Amino acid sequence: MKYSKATNYALHTMLFLAALSPDKLIGVQQLAERQSVSPTYLSKILTKLVKADMIESTSGANGGYRLKRNWEQISFLDIIHAIEGTASLFDCSLNHGPECLIQQVVVEAETKMEEHLRNQTIADLAKKITQVL
Repeated sequence: MKYSKATNYALHTMLFLAALSPDKLIGVQQLAERQSVSPTYLSKILTKLVKADMIESTSGANGGYRLKRNWEQISFLDIIHAIEGTASLFDCSLNHGPECLIQQVVVEAETKMEEHLRNQTIADLAKKITQVL
């Protein structure tokens, strides 16, 4: 299983915003340079995070992105769902339905993984980073 690069960039962007300046506007250019990614590509990712109500954007010369209120509650799973969607990672190609034993095993594993990701917040990681700094 592999998440897309967009998810990787979204997670790193959210952590960067939380650790260094949760209330400060940061431009897409600075965010893109931090991750060595195209600002155009990152803008598309940021748009998904805005639509998911995790960050807000302000346009203009002094515009940029910042975390929304209650950002401390945002989990890894929230961010992953904002980028990847909420569809199951496994879909039985033989259309056995819920009685498929293979699908049951994979869905159970996915449920446990989602539970773990739901319990990991960006705020928790941001605290660890600020303790190191």
